[in-house]
Amino acid sequence: MSLSKVASVLLASASLVAGHGYVSSIEVDGTTYGGYLVDTYYYKSDPPELIAWSTNATDDGYVSPTNYDSSNIICHRGSSPGALSAPVAPGGTVKMTWNTWPDDHHGPVITYLANCNGSCSDVDKTALQFFKIDAGGLIDDTDIPGTWATDELIDDSYSRNITIPTDIEAGNYVLRHEIIALHGAEDLDGAQNYPQCINLNVTGSGTATPSGTLGTALYKDTDPGIYIDIWQTISSYTIPGPTLYTAGSTATATAAAVTAAAVTGASTTEGAAVTSAAVSSAGSQTKMATGNMGVSSPSDSTSTTSSTPSATSSSASSATSGVLSGSCSQEDYWYCNGGTAFQRCVNGEWDASQSMAAGTECTAGISETLTILASSKRRDVGRMRRRRV
Repeated sequence: MSLSKVASVLLASASLVAGHGYVSSIEVDGTTYGGYLVDTYYYKSDPPELIAWSTNATDDGYVSPTNYDSSNIICHRGSSPGALSAPVAPGGTVKMTWNTWPDDHHGPVITYLANCNGSCSDVDKTALQFFKIDAGGLIDDTDIPGTWATDELIDDSYSRNITIPTDIEAGNYVLRHEIIALHGAEDLDGAQNYPQCINLNVTGSGTATPSGTLGTALYKDTDPGIYIDIWQTISSYTIPGPTLYTAGSTATATAAAVTAAAVTGASTTEGAAVTSAAVSSAGSQTKMATGNMGVSSPSDSTSTTSSTPSATSSSASSATSGVLSGSCSQEDYWYCNGGTAFQRCVNGEWDASQSMAAGTECTAGISETLTILASSKRRDVGRMRRRRV
């Protein structure tokens, strides 16, 4: 066994002993509430009433991508609603504090809200529709595997502060807070999701009712922010899930942008955009649509490409050039305009055209997956990989 593999196994074993973590404390507008201490409360016949949802994940384990269509992804395995709700004003702050987090489990930290349309204490979690209100991803990629939102969380005493949108309608909401660990995400089904939920009662006189997404439809196992090798150069990273909702905006499941940045200033974008960060290695071609990172003929650039043939649309064909507008029939299909800009078919309409980042280009035409080309150099990280735990 090589020295690098021995080091990886030892690091993985240390992480397993240390455990992963759960939210142990919640501060809402200055008032502190207890989290669901799964290693204690699960074994009690009469656990305390909390704003936090209970789970049966006594192993501090995760939800894998193969379970994204299961109710376990919503608020963790075997979750049930908390009996209480914490009042919070629009624009108020919620501080989620974890009991611990392994420093090699790098990845995004994401928070959603979903209106219960009534009491949250007995809500059907499979009916909740979530909109994203806070997200952090890749912060800097100077040194592999980069600095991530999880690293900021650790530095802030395992905490993250979330601001409630100022304009949302008063009512009872479930806040879904989640870490996605990507240390093993170069393998399909290698990402690890750790969702945690609490109940909030939003006060005030807001009127906004952002559209949401069912918890079982938030992610796919082949999303570029889920199926990704962080043990290589990453010029940009797309945070999984719907776009970020901010006061006065519209929450949708579309991509916000595809961007690229220098290694010293890696960029994070929102939504479902496919970026060059999704490739598994430089100098090879990677097929995302099949869900298999199979390597085909080498080239001088990396490519994220679809195995699905280009398709036609009610608005344009794959040979179309120029900005598209109006209706489209192939939902979620992408349109690359001359290699320099892209659009997507969303809710039956072409969304706004967005320019490709400097140093990148897309393959012209309409197809199910956006193909992005970018030159990249792979750094030697043989001694840095972590085994998945």
